[in-house]
Amino acid sequence: MDIYLVGGAVRDKLLGLPVEERDWVVVGATPQEMLALGYRQVGKDFPVFLHPETGEEYALARTERKTGPGYKGFAFHASPDVTLEQDLQRRDLTINAIAEAPDGTLIDPFNGREDLQLGLLRHVSPAFSEDPVRILRVARFAARFDRFGFKVTHATNALMRTMVDNGEVNHLVAERVWAELEKALATDAPQRFFTALRGCGALAVLFPEIDQEYRVVGQAHTGQQLPQALQTLQTSVTSSTDPCIRFSVLMYALASDQPLPQRIAQAQEACRRLHAPNACTQLALAAIRLAPYALGKTPADRLELMESGGAFKNNARWQPLLSVYIASGVLDQATADHLSAVAEKAGRINAAALGDQDLSGPAIGAAIHARRLQLIESET
Repeated sequence: MDIYLVGGAVRDKLLGLPVEERDWVVVGATPQEMLALGYRQVGKDFPVFLHPETGEEYALARTERKTGPGYKGFAFHASPDVTLEQDLQRRDLTINAIAEAPDGTLIDPFNGREDLQLGLLRHVSPAFSEDPVRILRVARFAARFDRFGFKVTHATNALMRTMVDNGEVNHLVAERVWAELEKALATDAPQRFFTALRGCGALAVLFPEIDQEYRVVGQAHTGQQLPQALQTLQTSVTSSTDPCIRFSVLMYALASDQPLPQRIAQAQEACRRLHAPNACTQLALAAIRLAPYALGKTPADRLELMESGGAFKNNARWQPLLSVYIASGVLDQATADHLSAVAEKAGRINAAALGDQDLSGPAIGAAIHARRLQLIESET
């Protein structure tokens, strides 16, 4: 039995990045031997085991073959006779197909280390085309390693375009698309995720709203130029690292030249199609719907923003909403801080604070509204 560190841990170590998790491949072992050593099996489709002490994943070396469309159509073969090179050959990119032996020796049959040095995202073998999730992964790596100048090779991009043309991308389920999108949004260059997808034609299939931004009448998008929505997303990275905030910024920035109802309907459809989490969906839609009040300058605008944005009832909604507006350039930090401070004061105005025992029913709400409006006027 031989055990090797594989994949992202080796890649990130070679790039000088912190290693967040480690995966291992075991060559020459059977499931029974792993269980006898105290490992706990968790894989159903192929044998993956958790280390009894570290909890890290140890997978038996395996091969795979395509049996149907999409990312689920695979049959796996794991046995002691599968070699390390055979296991590495089934991986997506050469930079992810490097293994490290216990003594530190690198096993790199597909020249992944050279591609790391050259900044290239290159597929390992033609088998890459069998799994459409790999298109999303390439786009995510393009975003994550953008600061290093990584590029998708022409051959890999051509292969991805063929996969799109063959309809493989249509088999991707929303949960897998969202999972890769969420990771890409957390990178330093989330806009690169979308430009990489556009380069192979997958953007129009997976994110038609964003692809449409490249077709805005009167705007030419050539070379490295980004449409306004992706420029806004790119700028947002300096304000927040939260993928949900960045997603909401992107949804807000789309179709900015269209009427508000159309923008809301488009964002609703995108969130539905992507199965975006409820919190992200609600934040994105609120950011679009309440933008006129955030952009407004009157005390009435400010109060409507606070009331509808949850400033008085749900701070977990209010603060993220302000963050979206800061990240998208709707509000500057000073204005957002002022709004937050005024909202805190206005929130203290309630029925008990009115001190008028003669009020009842709707009159109480009207009086609270009027007092809050007065406060905002005095603070403007």
